[in-house]
Amino acid sequence: MKKTLSMMAAALLGATALTLPAMEAAAADGDSPWKVRARIVGVLPDESSSVTPNIGSIDADGAVVPEIDISYFFTPNIAVELIAATSPHDMKVDLNGGGTLDLGDVWVLPPTLLLQYHFMPDGQVQPYVGAGVNYTHLYNADDTAGTSVDYDGGFGWALQAGMDVPIGGNWSWNLDVKKIWVNVDATVNGAVKADVDLDPWVIGTGIGYRF
Repeated sequence: MKKTLSMMAAALLGATALTLPAMEAAAADGDSPWKVRARIVGVLPDESSSVTPNIGSIDADGAVVPEIDISYFFTPNIAVELIAATSPHDMKVDLNGGGTLDLGDVWVLPPTLLLQYHFMPDGQVQPYVGAGVNYTHLYNADDTAGTSVDYDGGFGWALQAGMDVPIGGNWSWNLDVKKIWVNVDATVNGAVKADVDLDPWVIGTGIGYRF
């Protein structure tokens, strides 16, 4: 994973070096490289799991939460975006013998860094795609009576597609879809081990402002 992060950092530094002249030209024209968006997103886990001993499978419900992102444009076409949002999820085990085991809820924080390409930055519709990495942190686990769960997060990949639609001045409307690969290790009552891929779809809409 350290090698992966080093490669991502090298790619971002390389993009910055290659696009420095365009950045200077944009600054001379008075165009700000910064853009901020606020969205409402649906976080929809597409989970799979491996549980030892094999008593069942882990299930997580979805959530609707606010999301903030900050983008920096190296050129009109190339940008980097940092996304921050946190969402609560009810966790349970669907038991092989029928029924469920309630694991309580936990908050998931997966800050995500994406390198983007914007196809038509001056168009009436401005589509883009992105790819990057995330680190998932789990916190504030609320255990149920008789059940204690410890979670460990980790790194994962992320893909993105979306569009901005100018609505006047520096404002735009945004539609965005992300697929985030999130792997979680969970230990239930110190005995049951679970390797869980939450792998959520994150679908959102909101507004953006270009400074």
